[in-house]
Amino acid sequence: MQRLSFTLAATLLFTQLSGCDNSLELEAGANAQGHTAPSLSTIKINNRFLETRPFANTQDFTDAKRGLIAQESSLLIEHKKEDESAVWNMDEYAFIAEDGKNAPDSVNPSLWRQTALNNIHGLFKVTDGVYQIRGYDLANMSILESDTGWIIVDPLTSEETASRALLFAQKNLGKKPIKAVLFTHSHIDHFGGIDGILKHLSKSERKQLKIIAPKGFMEEATSENIIAGVAMSRRAMYMYGKRLARNERGHVGTGLGKGPAFGTFSLIEPNVIIDFENTQQIVDGLDIAFQFVPESEAPAEFTFYIPKYKTFGGAELVSRTMHNLYTLRGAKVRDAKAWSAYIEQARKQFSDATSFFGSHHWPIWGQENIQQFLEEQRDTYKFIHDQSVRLLNQGLTPNEIAEELTLPDELNHGFHNQGYYGTIKHNAKAIYQAYMGWFTGNPAKLDPLPETQVATRYVEMMGGVDAMVEKAQVQFEQAHTESAEEAQNTYRWLAQMLNHGVYAQPDHKAVKALLAKVYDQLGYQAESAPWRDFYLTGAYELRHGGPEKGIEPAIMKNVFAKTPVDKFFESMSVRVKGEKASGEKLSIKISFIDLNEHYLLSINNAVMHHKKVGKSTPADASLTLTHPLFIDILIGHASLKETLLGDDLSVDGSTLDLIRFFSLLDLPKGTFNIVTP
Repeated sequence: MQRLSFTLAATLLFTQLSGCDNSLELEAGANAQGHTAPSLSTIKINNRFLETRPFANTQDFTDAKRGLIAQESSLLIEHKKEDESAVWNMDEYAFIAEDGKNAPDSVNPSLWRQTALNNIHGLFKVTDGVYQIRGYDLANMSILESDTGWIIVDPLTSEETASRALLFAQKNLGKKPIKAVLFTHSHIDHFGGIDGILKHLSKSERKQLKIIAPKGFMEEATSENIIAGVAMSRRAMYMYGKRLARNERGHVGTGLGKGPAFGTFSLIEPNVIIDFENTQQIVDGLDIAFQFVPESEAPAEFTFYIPKYKTFGGAELVSRTMHNLYTLRGAKVRDAKAWSAYIEQARKQFSDATSFFGSHHWPIWGQENIQQFLEEQRDTYKFIHDQSVRLLNQGLTPNEIAEELTLPDELNHGFHNQGYYGTIKHNAKAIYQAYMGWFTGNPAKLDPLPETQVATRYVEMMGGVDAMVEKAQVQFEQAHTESAEEAQNTYRWLAQMLNHGVYAQPDHKAVKALLAKVYDQLGYQAESAPWRDFYLTGAYELRHGGPEKGIEPAIMKNVFAKTPVDKFFESMSVRVKGEKASGEKLSIKISFIDLNEHYLLSINNAVMHHKKVGKSTPADASLTLTHPLFIDILIGHASLKETLLGDDLSVDGSTLDLIRFFSLLDLPKGTFNIVTP
């Protein structure tokens, strides 16, 4: 049974991990985490950005501050448990200049500007009847005035942040009954805080509450990250800079916002579903026109328009950044062609909108401005799609396409579609992947050696790691005399070369130290916040080692409770140790007495299958338990003693077969190495 508690542990979007004491000695000029000073080349590269973006245009700062009603002087949301870090802390970003100017040498000036805009937080009036709370989480929470109350749009990531945001809005706008909640899409930063809203409602209010979501919402909200969640969560640590200090040489934001809140996640099932056939709703007297946009930024998503207020709620179909066609934490490639078409559909369908607000960033006012914004967002995704396909049809590889593509001048005159979150380079590669997969057609790529073997042979041909480091150090220093473009390419080359050295000899301190310095510089140069966090987290882990702790599923308890149990069995099937399960033929039955549901899990041909069965279906061993106990086992709240001796669980059949069955399942911890083998 102890093994059950680990193997059934599905994963969460973001994990809280701590470092281990495996650090390299810090050199002079390094900060507390070891990140070295920006090089002369990095300063040169970042200064070049001042010439490639229209920094004299400060309209975004005017718009981001427009309609401010109130702002908390200190926005620190502490965890309800004293021994855990804050759920949300906007105060730690106070080092970022309010006007976004005079970027430090260690931050790309374009990204610095974006982080300054994302620092602007508080309660804002968008237009009559529409309000936004920004800066209380990665996403925004919006409020629509209906005839007798409020409609809440996207209740943030965690219970704690949603509750604080709602109370702040009530303090400044007055308290009104909440009539409905809109989940615009199936990513957790737009629904995970629902309990923070529900806790302030009476039983009668909850009973009458409309929960409106797109078709497929529950399936996507509960299944995302279940199958490959362990790997996704580990990589999310890199993408969101979880282990980095909040300072000029560390994490400055995500480009989409500041970062995800780490609190208590929750979920409630919707009672109104929006799809292609159901797009008109009157909610407490307020007419809302919905646009169903599945398989765009999220598998299940909608936007909406309110004729009374002439306002378009764009969800995450459009944002003040180029978005991800492929997210670096790992996910399926998104459909750029469909995404672009949905934006055009919205542009036409809601053409008389005089205000726009989204799930992230700040609003836009003026019909002409909104139309131009939508046109440029539409054409950004279509340009990347069309040009990537054109070039792959000419035989270019993903790397070659990424190197060649740049936005045309017509799409490159502003900031809202620049690569602060997604980038043209990794989005172009995503297009190639969507059409062609991983293979470029070059036979040398058909059956390559794994990374460690390649690295060992590569380093051997270079005369060993010491010789490699010596040559790399010379090139690192010579980059100071090169042009900005040449220097950046030198750093990119050194990252590839030194990575071979680390994989060939991971205990070699000099090669790890130099690669960490290279990652520092690439991070400082990145306009994309996720790229910056990936590079700097890589540098951090080269110096300090990987995390000691893996998945912390307890904060997902309320989401797990709404997740169909068969999703967890699907997760178990991808944990079967194929080599150990070969020749085994076993079955167990798991029965939930409170749900009156029974599942048969069987292993044969080194493959696990599961199916819903009847109560009398035979098995080698059977477990009978309650669904709440099942959830407590998942999150580690039920001890072995409680499980075996309690009244909520019983074991029938062969205990040895039961133990053998679970011994065939892998126990991923989510602490695997990334920058070292």
